[in-house]
Amino acid sequence: MIGAPGVVLAYQPLGPKLSRFIALIKKYPATLFSCLTDNLSAAKEQATEFSKSNFDVPVYVDLNTGMNRTGINPEDAVELCKFLSSTKGIKFGGIHAYDGHLRNPDIEIRTKECNEAFNAIMKLQDELLAMDIPVPNRIVGGSPTFPIHAKRENVECSPGTFIYWDKGYMDQCPEQNFLPAAIVITRVISLPSPKRICTDLGHKSVAAENDISKRIFFLNAAELTPVGQSEEHLVCETGREHDYKTGDVLYGIPFHICPTVALYERAFIVSEGKITGEWKNIARDRKITI
Repeated sequence: MIGAPGVVLAYQPLGPKLSRFIALIKKYPATLFSCLTDNLSAAKEQATEFSKSNFDVPVYVDLNTGMNRTGINPEDAVELCKFLSSTKGIKFGGIHAYDGHLRNPDIEIRTKECNEAFNAIMKLQDELLAMDIPVPNRIVGGSPTFPIHAKRENVECSPGTFIYWDKGYMDQCPEQNFLPAAIVITRVISLPSPKRICTDLGHKSVAAENDISKRIFFLNAAELTPVGQSEEHLVCETGREHDYKTGDVLYGIPFHICPTVALYERAFIVSEGKITGEWKNIARDRKITI
């Protein structure tokens, strides 16, 4: 493959996924693989399976600092950290804390909230150090808190959306001087009324988990207001009697680029108005090969 020196699976692999994770470790021995855990039962399963293959895999304790999706509360994590640091099959990799819920557009408020959450991480680290348990690494944050965590010492930041950027983070993180690098193209296919148009930008073309007002922003038609979407259609109000024609092309920035990318087999590279190449979106190919 590409010879990556290290891969952190920011996930807690269990059952069949744990078996496939071990298969990856065996297939690419030159790469240091690590993963997450957030409870003792899962850690014991991981340790047992890693030991069977004579591995000592770095495992990070996944902390819940307010995201409330996965992770153990920092104040409850000491025993889990102790287990990881003293169990065959596992090496205590450090601490992982994703704070994707912190996305206030006001950078001062976001910084305050981020620092408060990070204080819980530091308190846990101090408790561990008092027990002679070093914390080898700290992986923290996402795209919204990246500029805050990046100023800290001895942390590894994990922003993801910076690769393409999107309209959602353009609005939420104005202090980050990234430019969107991906758009979707759609056409007007029907004119249902003097103040409405219909395009072919359906659920299959853009991530649809957000409210309909926060799925797409049209660069060359900012006045359009999406009012209805189905698999193959997006209906928009124009706010006035329009002069759109069927076939008109619209260029849209997705509000959430990450799942939008996986809807397309490949992305076309455009430079100075011309297609110069393409990138295959391997995230779309979900076939399990290991």
